[in-house]
Amino acid sequence: MTDTIFALVTSWGALVIFASSFLSCLALPIPTSLMMLSGGAFVAAGDLALWQVIAGAWGGAVLGDQTGYLIGRHGGAPLVERIARTPARSAVLNRARRLVDKRGGLGVFLSTWLFAPLGPWVNFIAGTTGLGWLRFTIWDVLGETIWVTVYVGLGFAFASQIEAVSDILGNAVGLLAALAVAGAMVVWIRGALKAQKARRAVEP
Repeated sequence: MTDTIFALVTSWGALVIFASSFLSCLALPIPTSLMMLSGGAFVAAGDLALWQVIAGAWGGAVLGDQTGYLIGRHGGAPLVERIARTPARSAVLNRARRLVDKRGGLGVFLSTWLFAPLGPWVNFIAGTTGLGWLRFTIWDVLGETIWVTVYVGLGFAFASQIEAVSDILGNAVGLLAALAVAGAMVVWIRGALKAQKARRAVEP
C-alpha cells in the first residue's frame, strides 16, 4: 500500500492529499494518515512545499468535517441512520453519539485526532443533534491542526521509515484511546461507588 500511496503523491502532490483528507472525513475508508506521512516525507526530500502539504491536508479535513456536519444538520437523523445501516456502522454511530452527548465540543476535538475513526460519525451526529456551528468549527479546527501537524511532521522527521512510523503511530493512537476509555470507566466506577455510599448513609 505504501508504494501505491507514494505513486499517488508523486503524481498528484498536495491535491491527492486534499482529496483523501476530505473523503476520509465523510467515512470513506482512505488511509489519509499515511498520505500525510508520505507528504511530509516528500517535503523532506524537497519534492513538495511544506505549506502545500499542510494546506491540502488541513483544508481537506476541515472542509470534509464541515460537509459531514451540514449533512447531519440538513439531512437529519433519518439520513444519518440510512448511512449507518450495517451493524458495524450502527455501533460506531452510537459511540459517536455518546461522545457528543457527553463531551459536546470537546468530543468533536478528540474525534479529530485521538478517536479519529469516530471523526466522520461525530461530524454527522454533531449536525443532527444541533451542536452549534461556531462551537463545532472552533473545536474541529483545533483538532485538525493537531492531526495534520503530527502526521506531516512525523513524515518529515522520519522520511526514510514511513511504514514503520505508520505502524507505531497506529498502535500508539490505539493505546491512547484504550487508556482514555479505561480512565473514563475508573471515573464512572468511583462516582457510582460514592453514590452508593451516600445512599447507604441516608438509609434508616
